[in-house]
Amino acid sequence: MPVTSFSLPSLPLNRRDILIGGAGAAASLLLPSLAGAQTKLQVTEGNVAPLPIAIPNFVAGSPADGEVGVGVAQVITNNLKRSGLFAPIDQAAFIEKISNIDLPPQFQSWKTINAQALVTGRMTRQGDGRLKAEFRLWDVTSGQQLTGQQYFTSPEYWRRIAHIISDQIYERLTGDKGYFDSRVVFVDETGAKERRVKRLALMDQDGANVRYLTRGSDLVLTPRFSPSTQEITYMEFGQGDPRVYLRNIETGQSEIVGNFPGMSFAPRFSPDGQRVIMSLQQGGNSNLFVMDLRSKSTTRLTDTPAIDTSPSYAPDGTRICFESDRGGKPQIYVMSATGGPAQRISFGEGSYSTPVWSPRGDYIAFTKQGAGQFSIGIMKPDGSGERILTSGFHNEGPTFAPNGRVLMFFRDPGGNSGPSLFTVDISGRNEQRVPTPGFASDPAWSPLLS
Repeated sequence: MPVTSFSLPSLPLNRRDILIGGAGAAASLLLPSLAGAQTKLQVTEGNVAPLPIAIPNFVAGSPADGEVGVGVAQVITNNLKRSGLFAPIDQAAFIEKISNIDLPPQFQSWKTINAQALVTGRMTRQGDGRLKAEFRLWDVTSGQQLTGQQYFTSPEYWRRIAHIISDQIYERLTGDKGYFDSRVVFVDETGAKERRVKRLALMDQDGANVRYLTRGSDLVLTPRFSPSTQEITYMEFGQGDPRVYLRNIETGQSEIVGNFPGMSFAPRFSPDGQRVIMSLQQGGNSNLFVMDLRSKSTTRLTDTPAIDTSPSYAPDGTRICFESDRGGKPQIYVMSATGGPAQRISFGEGSYSTPVWSPRGDYIAFTKQGAGQFSIGIMKPDGSGERILTSGFHNEGPTFAPNGRVLMFFRDPGGNSGPSLFTVDISGRNEQRVPTPGFASDPAWSPLLS
């Protein structure tokens, strides 16, 4: 089958840096494509039986690469397991030891331990110092290869290769794009509760490779990723009015968008990354404004005596959802991205806030407060199908994974403790804590890197 060869340079990696090579670069992987595969997950909103999958350690081209081969297999295993859609089989149960991925596996040995899918791979150091990663995904039932690819990268980026391979497996077996090759920006919190130091931090979606983007000398709030570039916008409180910054993750360069007295949340980007939409307070009310990032011109979208805040674009850019108390208490409304009449879509008990539109366009996530509980939920853009995914003392700030199948949010249990990050899928299953160095809040998920 055709094989895509990705060449990953030694520079910080983003989508534009990935060079697609010729299929002929890996003739050893040109195996028959699968016709009529039986192994495929049907992902629905109900309960899904996780797919049993075997992921042996990747074969090492040399003893020095053995540790990397183990690490890649472990990252893939953890990614797939955390998704809730896969059940990786304990390596202690494996009957066959994979030593050469160019030979077909002994499928009966994998059937015996009830594996439905099998991943084999190899890590080889090249003469120029780069790391070559190869993998194959097999349908154990039919004995056919589902996909096979190879990648080249600098050795320090082996974890990113594992995320890319995880995405390939996820997409091939579920039909949905993966979300593992992505990052999360969040607010790292340290120190006593009354003297918290808040720094802007960035990590891989699984909590690895944390790095800090600000020093903590000024208060930072509500970071947001651009849906089209590796840029973030965030709000910083210094000595005067809050300032909104744009920061390029790769170069580290920042620029001030402007000073906005009365702003309560950082802006969100439009889908094309050319505009930001925000809420500005004026007196006792606040209204929505959109700014063109090139001209810095600002257009007012709402003009009401209410508090309109937390706007978020639909992925096609034609509509926005936002929070407003124009009906007496905070509820979610939808209107055209150019302004005009707004339609209320939330009608349940309690108040609704922090709406955010799914990258798929099918749901709007929200925070709901009532009866002493803070809940994270989703509803369709017309307000139907409301579903509470998780509830607790204080849950807030949902953000969608780039494939729209998983939400991340933060939970603060109160007392002398602090907030932590969690994920939950859109069916309300598989809630998981995301590891961070300290307390963490205000997560925002990046688009896929590749």
